[in-house]
Amino acid sequence: MTEHISLQIFNQLYTDYHPRFVRFANSYVRNTSVAEDIVTEAFIVFWENRENLYENSNLPAYILTIVRNRCLNHLKETKIHHQALSNIQEHAAWELDMRISTLEACDPQALFSEEVQKIINDTLALLPQKTLDVFVMSRYKNMSHKEIAQALDISTKGVEFHITKALSLLRKSLKDYVFVFLLLFFFENH
Repeated sequence: MTEHISLQIFNQLYTDYHPRFVRFANSYVRNTSVAEDIVTEAFIVFWENRENLYENSNLPAYILTIVRNRCLNHLKETKIHHQALSNIQEHAAWELDMRISTLEACDPQALFSEEVQKIINDTLALLPQKTLDVFVMSRYKNMSHKEIAQALDISTKGVEFHITKALSLLRKSLKDYVFVFLLLFFFENH
């Protein structure tokens, strides 16, 4: 192992190889400041580990190996970041496509057909009286949650609970009529 790599040897290595190593790193990471940081870190690692190197070690090759490994780590992290971003963008595009196709397939006549109205009426008939009262006040009388809570002497959280309960049952009943359910769900008064 090397007895001691002097500061003079370190400075000479830095002077001779720093610009080359930055160019090398930059050719892969394509960002000069990142390349400079990687090379600086490599020289720091070299300096901190200088006592552990063998006497005949090829010091520039040792430092360049550190640079290479740091570049690889940076590129792998960048790839993961890009994949995550791509997944988010794909999900957003899928959601937008779903909204477009749902709206294109929406038939206003079907929304208010007798068949759908019968399913809604049958489902509402299954609701407990208080849940039915809350739902009717919200959806048919356009009352706010606060107004319903005052009228029925319950909390606004109670109103939300009853509306959620009614919508859950309606969602199951109207599973083949997604558009009706969306109309009932998304035009909720607060």
